[in-house]
Amino acid sequence: MSLYEYDNYLRNRDNVKVIVGVDEAGRGPLAGDVYAAAVVLSDDSIEGLNDSKKLSDKKREKLYEFIRMKSISYSVGIASVDEIEGLNILNASMLAMKRAVQALSCEYEIVYIDGNKSPDLLIPSKTIVKGDALSASIAAASIVAKVSRDEYMTKMDGIYPEYGFAKHKGYGTKLHFEMIKKYGICPIHRPSFLKKIISL
Repeated sequence: MSLYEYDNYLRNRDNVKVIVGVDEAGRGPLAGDVYAAAVVLSDDSIEGLNDSKKLSDKKREKLYEFIRMKSISYSVGIASVDEIEGLNILNASMLAMKRAVQALSCEYEIVYIDGNKSPDLLIPSKTIVKGDALSASIAAASIVAKVSRDEYMTKMDGIYPEYGFAKHKGYGTKLHFEMIKKYGICPIHRPSFLKKIISL
């Protein structure tokens, strides 16, 4: 079953027409905001659409442009580092998802969310484990969230160039650990993620 066929299966199963796919990016990094995206795809299929983790940066960015052009509506929600620290990363991710859904500019009937936990929404929602590899709508959301967050981390690289954010996007790479040990942490680091690495 293709990703688009799976979305049609969901529509038939739940007796709905307009569906939203939601996914997040940035739960694991040591630095930066967590991003989420919500996407309502049109009937115009996008060739090559897939889980963002299975795509090269170049392919992901190209698909991101097609999603922006061909979707009925898409939006991005963000939860800040302060919110991650105050709420924990899971709850901050749920907040980013909720903000993404609330920012959509069209009517919809149900929200399908990647994973096993759903944010508190006023409209029906269902979770789909590994949904980004099954559903076209969720795969599109995974791409929008990932590309949007990568662009943000590249901008942060310009503000804090010593950490190499443009290369590792805040994840715990060898280079990132070395730079933290050398320079300490900066305002976009997540202190709760770094307790075992550096004395705070």
